[in-house]
Amino acid sequence: MSATDKARDVLLAQGYKWTGPRREIIKLLLDNIERHVSAEELYSILQAKNSEIGLATVYRTLELLAEIGFIHKLNFGDGCSRYELADGDHHHHHLICTGCAKVLEVEMDLLETLEQQIEREYSFAISGHHLKFFGLCQGCQQEAKEDSDEAQ
Repeated sequence: MSATDKARDVLLAQGYKWTGPRREIIKLLLDNIERHVSAEELYSILQAKNSEIGLATVYRTLELLAEIGFIHKLNFGDGCSRYELADGDHHHHHLICTGCAKVLEVEMDLLETLEQQIEREYSFAISGHHLKFFGLCQGCQQEAKEDSDEAQ
């Protein structure tokens, strides 16, 4: 079953309609799966394709998809919500560059032992987690070094 079909089935099962704009927005999310896109970025892509879908529809659709658990809404500290497809079996973390705002994914999940310990000690059923690291990417570190060398 494709991710588009899965989204359709989840929406219909929860009593929501499967509309053309929802289908188109989900397709864009899937086409940009490697990125963490914002509503504004999706809207810009739609505009470039001469789509009639408005920004308010993009926001409403993203909020609905997050509510039903198809996507995750992420905040990387830049005042802009970004979205990624939810994958219940896959945990990853994010490295956010405070210089250029680049976001990198860390595929390893080293928190399983910590989760188990928290669940035992607090009798808390953890359903997921998000971890963000802030710092400078390699390119911004190099640029800062070059600026520092020039100043001397």
